[in-house]
Amino acid sequence: MGYKVAVAGATGNVGREMLSVLQERGFPADEVVPLASRRSQGTEVSYGDQTLKVKALDGYDFSDTDICLMSAGGSVSKEWSPRIGAQGCVVIDNSSAWRYDADVPLIVPEVNADAIEGFRRKNIIANPNCSTAQLVVALKPLHDAATIKRVVVATYQSVSGAGKDAMDELFTQTRAVFVSDPIENKKFPKRIAFNLIPQIDVFMEDGFTKEEWKMVAETKKILDPKIKLVATCVRVPVFVSHSEAVDIEFEKPISADEAREILREAPGCLVVDKREPGGYVTPLEAAGEDATYISRIREDPTVDNGLCLWVVSDNLRKGAALNAVQIAEVLINRKLIQPRRKAA
Repeated sequence: MGYKVAVAGATGNVGREMLSVLQERGFPADEVVPLASRRSQGTEVSYGDQTLKVKALDGYDFSDTDICLMSAGGSVSKEWSPRIGAQGCVVIDNSSAWRYDADVPLIVPEVNADAIEGFRRKNIIANPNCSTAQLVVALKPLHDAATIKRVVVATYQSVSGAGKDAMDELFTQTRAVFVSDPIENKKFPKRIAFNLIPQIDVFMEDGFTKEEWKMVAETKKILDPKIKLVATCVRVPVFVSHSEAVDIEFEKPISADEAREILREAPGCLVVDKREPGGYVTPLEAAGEDATYISRIREDPTVDNGLCLWVVSDNLRKGAALNAVQIAEVLINRKLIQPRRKAA
C-alpha cells in the first residue's frame, strides 16, 4: 500500500515543482492531491501524464493523508500546519514559519538526516531557505574533514526565489527595455532587468537583511552552532538557480585538491572545476538539475586554512521542492511513518 500525499500551494512555482519531483523520483504515492486557496479551486495542474484538479485547502480532510508538502506561504503554514499535524499527517513545510522553532527539525537530508527523529513533537518538519540548502550541502563534507570556523558568502539569487510575480516582472521589464516601454517596479524596490539589487527580504536593525539573517541562523541549526557566518544576499536578473561565492576558514589545513576529492564523493554534490574558460557551472546549466554544483575551488591566500568556492543550484529544486521530497523519502526509508488506511 502506497502513501497519500497532499501538496498545499500546488499552483505556485514551488508547488508545481513538487508535483514534478514526486513523479520524476517515483515517489511511492497511491494518491497525490493538489491543494490551494479557494480562488484556485478547480485549477488543473500536471502530475506526470495526469492532470489533477486543485482542491481547497480549507475544506480538505487530512485524516487519511500521510504527508503534506506545504508551500503556501508562512502565514498559511502558521495557521494550517499545526491543524494538519494534529490529524496525524506529517507536514513538510517550505516557508520560514517553523524553521527556528526548537521543536521542529530543520532538515537537509545530505547534511542532518538524523535530526528528523524530532518531527514527532509537532508532526512538522521544516525545509531551509533556498540559499541555505545548497550552501550546507557543500559545507558539510568539508566541515567533517577540517572543521569550519568562519564562512563569508555572497549570494546571486534568481528572481524565481521571490515567486511567479517576480519572474513575470523580470520578463516584462526586459521586454520593455528593448521596445522602450515604461518600466514599472512592483515586486522589487528597484528595476531588476539588467541590474542587481543588494536587498532580499526586509532590513533589520543591524543593517543586514532578513535573508542574510536566515542564512546565519539556519546554517547554525542545521550544521553547527559554532560556525561564524556573514552573508550579503543579492537579487540578480536570472530566472532560475542561485549562485554563491563562498569563502571558508577552517581549523585544520585543507588543500584545494583535498577539498575537490572530498566534494566529488559527497552526496548531492557535483564538482565541475576545470581551470579553463567555461570550466565551471553557471545558473543556466544548473536549472532543472538536482545536484549542488561546485566550481572554482581554490585556496585563499589571505587567511590560514582558507578555501574559496563557487556553488550553484536550482533554487526551485534543491532549494525547495526536491529537498522537501527527499525529506519525505527519509521518513519512509527509515520507516518513521506507515501508510494510513482510509477511514471506513
